[in-house]
Amino acid sequence: MLKILIIVTNVGVYANSKLATGLWLSELTHLYHAAKERGYAVTIASPKGGDIPVDPESLKHFTLDQTSKRYWNEDSFRKLLNNSKRLTEVADEDYDLIYLAGGHGTMYDFPDDLTIQSIIKTQYESGKNVAAICHGVGGLLNVKLSNGEYLIKGKTITGFDWFEETIAGRKKKVPFNLEAAIKARGANLKKAFIPMTANVEVDGHLITGQNPFSSKEMAKVVVRQLEGK
Repeated sequence: MLKILIIVTNVGVYANSKLATGLWLSELTHLYHAAKERGYAVTIASPKGGDIPVDPESLKHFTLDQTSKRYWNEDSFRKLLNNSKRLTEVADEDYDLIYLAGGHGTMYDFPDDLTIQSIIKTQYESGKNVAAICHGVGGLLNVKLSNGEYLIKGKTITGFDWFEETIAGRKKKVPFNLEAAIKARGANLKKAFIPMTANVEVDGHLITGQNPFSSKEMAKVVVRQLEGK
């Protein structure tokens, strides 16, 4: 049985305001659904464990697609989000995929988390799949390999870009510019031709998705990678 670790944020507000943020729901549900359909074992963990705040913007009519709505309305799934595993408790297990789900909350607790850095480094250097979507890509920024180089240096990846941040109206809320940070690490950032449309990049066993609208495609690509198709 294939095993997947999904890492999500514990942060529910922007640091410079009382505006709510958190996990972007679809960036969890589509991969979760694809994994469950195929009988994979899925663990949901967060840096602190416990409750996972969900960005209210991801629950609005325009953004809450059928898959996300279905899971959001399931008591058992909501209970999972209220009781995520603490990352340190599950970090030493073996996984076929480690996936960093997005949402603006991740910009605060992902980049400098030493446990995230350690397990991503080990996973990647073991030749196993690492994936991240949207702002979850920020969790890759400070991962260094055994040779001292940043993991994403020279890699073709994607992530939520600065123009999309403008469209989302969050330029003055976010703690840093993710696009600029990715480029500063020496990565080759690829963007969708049309902002806010699906884009998934695969570089070896590193898989990245650009934005929430990439969630469905990300799930498909991850399954193909895991099953060697």
